[in-house]
Amino acid sequence: MKKVKTVFVCTECGANYPSWTGRCISCGQWNTIVEEKPVYSKTRTNITTGNRPKPITSAKEEKHYERISTEIPSLDEALGGGIVTGQVILLSGEPGIGKSTLLLQVASNIARNRKVLYVTGEESAHQVYIRGERIGALNDNLLIMSETNLETIVNAIEDENPDFLVLDSVQTVYSSELESAAGSVSQVREVSAKITEIAKRKNISTIIIGQVTKEGSIAGPKVLEHIVDTVAHFEGERGHSYRVLKIIKNRFGAAGEIAVFSMKDRGLEEVKDPSSFFISERPEGKPGSIIFPFTEGSKPVLVEVQALVSKTVYAVPQRRAQGIDINRLSIILAVLEKEGNIFLKDRDVFVNIVGGMFIKEPAVDLAVALAIVSSFYNTPVDSQMAAFGELGLAGEVRSVHYTEQRIKEAKKFGLNKILIPYNSEVLEEGVIPVRYIKDAIDILRR
Repeated sequence: MKKVKTVFVCTECGANYPSWTGRCISCGQWNTIVEEKPVYSKTRTNITTGNRPKPITSAKEEKHYERISTEIPSLDEALGGGIVTGQVILLSGEPGIGKSTLLLQVASNIARNRKVLYVTGEESAHQVYIRGERIGALNDNLLIMSETNLETIVNAIEDENPDFLVLDSVQTVYSSELESAAGSVSQVREVSAKITEIAKRKNISTIIIGQVTKEGSIAGPKVLEHIVDTVAHFEGERGHSYRVLKIIKNRFGAAGEIAVFSMKDRGLEEVKDPSSFFISERPEGKPGSIIFPFTEGSKPVLVEVQALVSKTVYAVPQRRAQGIDINRLSIILAVLEKEGNIFLKDRDVFVNIVGGMFIKEPAVDLAVALAIVSSFYNTPVDSQMAAFGELGLAGEVRSVHYTEQRIKEAKKFGLNKILIPYNSEVLEEGVIPVRYIKDAIDILRR
């Protein structure tokens, strides 16, 4: 019997190896190499088209893409004005976070004026109907199909010719031309490539749901994120009703935009004013709390940064962070000790971004530092104070982007003492530039 040749593929980047290895040389990840059967093209064809290079100025004459409204204003704004015809969006998120619910609502809204095909590989058609009935997302133009075979799905798309397509999820669909199981690297690559090709060819706006790994990254090869036009991540804590949609990549708009939703009995409800939503329960007159104008896109959102500093009962003091990188917290604590004379060697330090938001931008450094100082001295921060800025290792407060937008959002909610980096060159009433962390600590204590 002829032995079937296999290759070893990295689930993160798709690199191939002749034998198993513990670490992928290409992306550096550990324990991501899996065994699969190779995929070879049976035939080679020479394709000749009339496509020729042309001056970039002549591209202006090309067809202007139309945008489809989801009828959810904040979602349209996050996507750059709506969903572009032929756009392929990859939506990821934790299990049970509400991805299918959101897309069923979007599909139902679009189905009022266009034909929509909703393909589910995780549920039966009846299960989707039950959810649609509960959230009021039933429409005759919304076609439902429970299928996991790629060829059957492609035939349905060719026959129905929908204007909008939802695939839930890419990891459950398989191609019968490949012998590997659904969800494998080769299957995910083949399915996503085929769906993207047919979406571009027929100008069908498409949203693909992608499952995530236990680390929170999108399951499957990295090429999945490269071939789509937009990558969005749906996140939130199970103990909170809110959900945040973050745009990670967008070829038709700005990346970093967000849309905030609240989970209700009848589905997801748009939060039109996220700032008031996140700071509505801020405690008054309590130390360790300060407002931070957060933004990764063009729309700032006010969030509350909390810190708790207490005497340690352990030989090694605890350092815990919820909502920021623990390594970033270690740097902030080192700067506070060296440049601010805030000695925390015998103190436990806990930092939390209220509401479960996770903030990666360095502009949160100043707010975190001042929240820690406030708790350390047991001195409440002025209720009308906000702060943002990146901390350097020499204790300097460095400038960050979207300074004017952050100030405008803070003033909108009555915050008239806004600590900003010294080099921001913004001269407005209530704006206080600070050059070093020591200056900010002095202002806080006064």
